[in-house]
Amino acid sequence: MIAGFVYRPHIFQEDDMEKRLLERFFWYVKIDTQSKEDVEDQYPSTEKQKDLSALLAEELKELGLKDAKMDKYGYVMATLPSNLSKEKSSKVPIIGFLAHVDTSPDVSGKNVTPVVHADYQGKDIVLPGDKTQIIRVKQNPDLKNKIGDDIITSDGTTLLGADNKAGITEIMAMIEYLQEHPDIQHGTLKIGFTPDEEVGNGTKYFDVKKFGADFAYTVDGEKAGEIENETFNAAQAVFRIKGVNVHPGYAKGKMVNAVRVAADILKEMELDPAPETTEKREGYLHPYAVEGGVENVTIKILLRDFEMEGIDAKEKRLENIQKTITKKYPKAQIELDIKQQYKNMRFKLEEDPRVVEYALEAVEKAGMKSILQIIRGGTDGAKLCYRGLLTPNIFTGGHNFHSKIEWISVEDMEKAVNTLVNLVQIWVAKSLA
Repeated sequence: MIAGFVYRPHIFQEDDMEKRLLERFFWYVKIDTQSKEDVEDQYPSTEKQKDLSALLAEELKELGLKDAKMDKYGYVMATLPSNLSKEKSSKVPIIGFLAHVDTSPDVSGKNVTPVVHADYQGKDIVLPGDKTQIIRVKQNPDLKNKIGDDIITSDGTTLLGADNKAGITEIMAMIEYLQEHPDIQHGTLKIGFTPDEEVGNGTKYFDVKKFGADFAYTVDGEKAGEIENETFNAAQAVFRIKGVNVHPGYAKGKMVNAVRVAADILKEMELDPAPETTEKREGYLHPYAVEGGVENVTIKILLRDFEMEGIDAKEKRLENIQKTITKKYPKAQIELDIKQQYKNMRFKLEEDPRVVEYALEAVEKAGMKSILQIIRGGTDGAKLCYRGLLTPNIFTGGHNFHSKIEWISVEDMEKAVNTLVNLVQIWVAKSLA
């Protein structure tokens, strides 16, 4: 322990802390910030996301972060200055914390009615607004660890929005706590809130240099205690099939039905690994959209694997399918276009192990078992890693994101804030040791 450093591993001793967390979280989830797929003519994809971003910028100013501002894209950035001496502060890296304001396009985020199931006792949770929506213990094994907790859900008619408004709440609570407890030493902290993460564009216009952090963390994970250091490697493939359309009554020897060609392409993939047949570190091919008719059909396919060799193999697999089906339908034009989307952030995070190691230590100091976890998807952090800002992902405590049966424990939200407060202290202690 360095001289003069006072570590504060336990917080939330105030009687009203849970109340303050709930009030902030409920305030955020009631603001509709749903993003929208396939919007190319504006950013963010929905203007309403800026409603929450603007509110957060003002709230940050009220918390004393004088430079807080929302830009034209809806990004919010702010700085909590170091409370160390100038000499010590220069030795401590600038740490950023990020969360996204948008909610998933998959389920409505309008008119969210959050419900607190106080003192949870281990039974299935029937949501009051739509009693067909049931959070079943059998399908949610972590509920067994939440006996006595206060569980938050929606009323079942919308998603809850814990993804990622829980992360926003936890970051804001961390700032508020640090401001109220100036004896807790921390370096310079950067705060960022982003739009359009759910549609894959959260970092499209994000200015890493302007943000000014040396390392960062997205607070966008799920189960309490988890630190995520890996994402899929991701690519998208598009088959474009051009057939020949003539009157079906006189089509013999003339028609080339692009729908049938597409069906055969999909048939070729029926035994390949798919999202519905894979788990853990297994990759997959996922045809997720088919559009068109006899003359033209487009098939969109996601390629996912934790290793680049797996992505390369899947690209080769699709190229072989293209050759096979072209041979079967020589009069059809079958184009295949494959584009990289993002890479596994592990490859970059391994360049400086501290950023993950300190997060795991912060979890342990918050009284939990730390769990190094993979993400079967992507995050803003994955893209930021490849733009020079190493950014692993910290849990929020949420479950069942993107669905009406989303839930989160208030106590796990408290643990997340505790973890963040621990983390900023660990960076100080390790840097000045």
